[in-house]
Amino acid sequence: MSKIKWNLDLSHSEVTFKVKHMMITNVSGSFTDFVVNAETDGEDFTKSEINFSTKAASVNTGSEQRDGHLRTAEFFDAEKFPEIKFKATKYEKVSGDDYILYGDLTIKDTTKNILLNVEFGGIQKDPYGNIKAGFTVNGKINRKDFGLTWNAALETGGVMVSEEVKINCEIQLVKA
Repeated sequence: MSKIKWNLDLSHSEVTFKVKHMMITNVSGSFTDFVVNAETDGEDFTKSEINFSTKAASVNTGSEQRDGHLRTAEFFDAEKFPEIKFKATKYEKVSGDDYILYGDLTIKDTTKNILLNVEFGGIQKDPYGNIKAGFTVNGKINRKDFGLTWNAALETGGVMVSEEVKINCEIQLVKA
């Protein structure tokens, strides 16, 4: 089969996360400057090379003060480690349109193998003749595994920020 390159359709994609704040609510955020590239055998994504990267400084939670804190050495240290990267190592079908994507996530100077749940939305031709592929990606990581250790104890018990971070991505790729 011939190799097909796929590029990100940024206007139809998003990378978001949620983390518990004060153990009572979730705070949502996103990364606004990211790239996904894939290369497949034909249109078979189970035989693909997938790479993702985002600028750590593009973190956006809707609060300038919080975003500034997230960019510091207490969290992403965006000046010293400007990119967060993910390189897929395996993409395996579970059933129907459900897959598991395994890969190496690098935040700051730490790389860990993680798994993400993927729902494959399919491949369609848009009204302009472009071939697009869609994916919903979900997963969880422990932020402390990546050196994101800042926290504050609460008077009533518990901590300010949960260790668990939920990841949700809507990714649309376009055939190059």
